[in-house]
Amino acid sequence: MSHLMLGTLPWVPAPTRPDLLAPTVAAALDLGPGDPAEVMVAPIDPELADTAAFCDAYGVALDVSANCVVVAGKRSGETRLAAVVVLATTRADVNNVVRRRIDARKASFAPMDLAVAETGMEYGGITPIGLPPDWPLLVDRAVVDTPEVIVGSGLRRSKLALPGAWLTGLAGAELVDGLGL
Repeated sequence: MSHLMLGTLPWVPAPTRPDLLAPTVAAALDLGPGDPAEVMVAPIDPELADTAAFCDAYGVALDVSANCVVVAGKRSGETRLAAVVVLATTRADVNNVVRRRIDARKASFAPMDLAVAETGMEYGGITPIGLPPDWPLLVDRAVVDTPEVIVGSGLRRSKLALPGAWLTGLAGAELVDGLGL
């Protein structure tokens, strides 16, 4: 992995530091689509977990940082949850692309307490690795086309770095063109 793209953080293979991973993330690494050693982890100040602050503090470009958000869609009184991954330079098209993909009449970002309870991850650290396997995982093509992308670790006190294409092998993953605006 390129040191310039990954900023000033001390990256190590994620399997060597399970203490920096949410339990669901650590378990999912072994079941992931590729070599778990391709996934790197680095500790960060949890106060700097939000993307803009993180990138500024650690010298990471926004165009290699990806955000994973939980979306709740409703149809006929049923709530459907999905995860959406877009680069930090874009925002997820929740009202059009995501809403149609999850077949919902209405869609919005899931409330924090629901997102935390359903993922087993900390808010601000939610990552596509370790999500419930029956959820749709919508990944923007720009994320997949990024050779090295940084995402949450399930905890606010660390980040993961991995090949963007690695995400398409996760359970429920769907490559979506035009997901990020």
